[in-house]
Amino acid sequence: MNKVILIGRLTKDPDLRTISSGISVCRFTLAVDRPYKSANGEGATADFFNIVVWRNLADNCGKYLSKGRPCAVTGSIQNRSYEKDGEKRYVTEIIAENVEFLGGGNNSANNASSGETDEFGKKQSVNDLPSVDDDDQLPF
Repeated sequence: MNKVILIGRLTKDPDLRTISSGISVCRFTLAVDRPYKSANGEGATADFFNIVVWRNLADNCGKYLSKGRPCAVTGSIQNRSYEKDGEKRYVTEIIAENVEFLGGGNNSANNASSGETDEFGKKQSVNDLPSVDDDDQLPF
């Protein structure tokens, strides 16, 4: 089984292109923090993964992702090689099957999914909640 799940931040704005057949492809690099310190005690380190996204998902990534934005990527690892200047080079990439946009943002895609709804489907916000002046009024 070839399956990878990564959560990290974009190192730069995504590169969205359309190939000759009209299919969209988006490429970006994801920095994923390691949860431990290095041998000399310095702060956390990170690994950098090249992500490739295709078709409609590529269009959405190009539109809504930007440098520093956190996201979760699920997909598979792909190794490929090519020749440049007579030298064979190898590339390892993550081919994304799903990209979930995380964290805050000022775009409509993120705002559309934020907030809860009541039983009638009406959006609720924190401002709609009643205020409590005294903790003794709380039932717990």
